[in-house]
Amino acid sequence: MRTYDFSPLFRHSVGFDRLEQLLDAASNRVEQSNGYPPYNIEANGENAYRISMAVAGFGEDDLEIVQSQNSLVITGKSGDDKNEVTYLHRGIANRAFERKFELADHVKVVAANLENGLLVVDLEREIPEALKPRTIEVKKGPAKSFADSAKKLLGADDKKAA
Repeated sequence: MRTYDFSPLFRHSVGFDRLEQLLDAASNRVEQSNGYPPYNIEANGENAYRISMAVAGFGEDDLEIVQSQNSLVITGKSGDDKNEVTYLHRGIANRAFERKFELADHVKVVAANLENGLLVVDLEREIPEALKPRTIEVKKGPAKSFADSAKKLLGADDKKAA
């Protein structure tokens, strides 16, 4: 087991705590990953994503999807066989699992569907208006200062003229 000390990277920086947590989480998940259940992550456009997960043997009631801040947790609780079945071969792994995904800022779960043993979770990045790029109009003529605009709005220019 390898452990990495990222503290030298963060000695001269402020506000990168989330980056440190992501690096830590990524290194821990690589060590703990068992590959079950298998999944795909797809990009469906610039701001749309899809996670497809093979969950054969699980029903809607056996699955739980929780999004909190920048993390998505998909949990499957295996339904115990109520009728004692004797298997000659058991190839379908119906064991409990928990998969965690770190989400980028402003990524939200849009929908989740289970069909034919495949759980499909659709995600979308919703960028707030304040963070979207905006175009500034370039006007012709002399530049007006903010103070001049404020005076005009308050009517200070009218009082001087009177």
